[in-house]
Order: sequence, then C-alpha cells, then structure tokens
Amino acid sequence: MTMTASVMTQRFLLIFSLGGLLGTAMTAQAQATYDSVPNVPDHYRKMTEKFRAEKVTKGRIIFLGNSITEGGDWKQLLKDTSVVNRGISGDNTFGILARLDEVTRHKPAKIFLLIGVNDLSKNIPVEVVIQNIFSIVGRIHGESPGTLVYVQSILPVNPGNKNFMARFNKQSEIETINAQLAKYHEALKYTFVNLFPHFQDHTSALDPKYTYDGLHLSQAGYIHWVSCLKKEKCL
Repeated sequence: MTMTASVMTQRFLLIFSLGGLLGTAMTAQAQATYDSVPNVPDHYRKMTEKFRAEKVTKGRIIFLGNSITEGGDWKQLLKDTSVVNRGISGDNTFGILARLDEVTRHKPAKIFLLIGVNDLSKNIPVEVVIQNIFSIVGRIHGESPGTLVYVQSILPVNPGNKNFMARFNKQSEIETINAQLAKYHEALKYTFVNLFPHFQDHTSALDPKYTYDGLHLSQAGYIHWVSCLKKEKCL
C-alpha cells in the first residue's frame, strides 16, 4: 500500500525525534528501489571528485542542488567571492545524500537547497522525494549544527516552451512536494523559501522571461532568484 505524503511526513517527524536511526533505514530501503546514483553520468563523478579535492572553507554560504543551481554564477550574483556553488547537473535527492558529507564538512553558515525535479523526471514517487529532502535536512543539522538551512521550493515548469523536455512535465507533483515542505519547516527546523509563485506567469507556468527551455533559468531568472532571497531576508 502506498504511503500518502501526509502520513509519511508524520512518520518522519517521529523518526527525527528518535534521533534519525529509523530514517536512515527508510532511506536505505527507498534507495535500493529508486536510487540512480550508481548510474550517474561522468559529470556527477567529475564534479564530486573536484569538490572533494578542494580545501575546507568554513563559515560560507553554499548553494546546493542540480543544474538549476549549478548554472548560477553565485559569486557574481551576490557580489561575494566566498559563496560556494555545489550544484551538479542531473543530480537528484539520492545524489545529494550520497555527497552531503562533502558539503557539511565545510560547516557553512547557510545552505540553500533546491532539489527534486530530476527525481520526478525519473518517476521517483513524491513520497520518496519528500522523505529524502527531510533526510538531507536532518543530516545537515546532525553534521553541521551551526548551519542555517534554507529549503527552497521546486520551481514551476513551462511545457509550452518549444525546447521543453516532456519528462519534466510534473507541475502537480511539484506543487504537492512544495506544500509538504512548507507545512513542516518549523518542526524540522529549516526556513522554507517559496520561490514557486514568484516565477509563475498568468497561466501558472514558469514565466518565459525567466527561462530558455521551460525548466532551466536564464540570467534574468537568476537575478530574480537573488532578488526573491533578499526580499525574504535570507541574504
């Protein structure tokens, strides 16, 4: 029987209160079924090797996620040469969990996480995506207690764009995940940043002025992203 997002989340809250031991087991079980890490492209391996070769730089801001994060020139966008980009194109929640220790070793001041759309494109269930995001948050708190965690909503998509890849047409699932991330931010001690409505056009799709393919962001999209973070007083 499939566990609903609500039931799954309540169970996860209990698991976190028990120290996360059962959460590790649940994630391992899900990973055995859905994990795509063993089959990731060379880009993932090359980037993780590059990151691990870098020296530890404590107390910085880290942007963590997939290609949407990797595509941002965060140092330039924030006018801060100390900002660290830990986005990897094609990454999903399992990939983040597999490499999270490299991120938390830096004991960052803040982590901005945006992840999940690649999971959905592979038909990984919503419940598993939410579970993994909660696991990421729990791991950050455990491995780097002084880090402020900002979980950003998954962005809308625009299937009407001529360059859009159909496997990412998961707007309903995106909204379901975002609703759960918003609902439990206080219990799991992270700041939820709802970027989703700020990137929609009048049809509720990703606004064409912020994207070049209906999924990834244009330079205008990144500037708008930073503007949203500043308005929410996250930066």
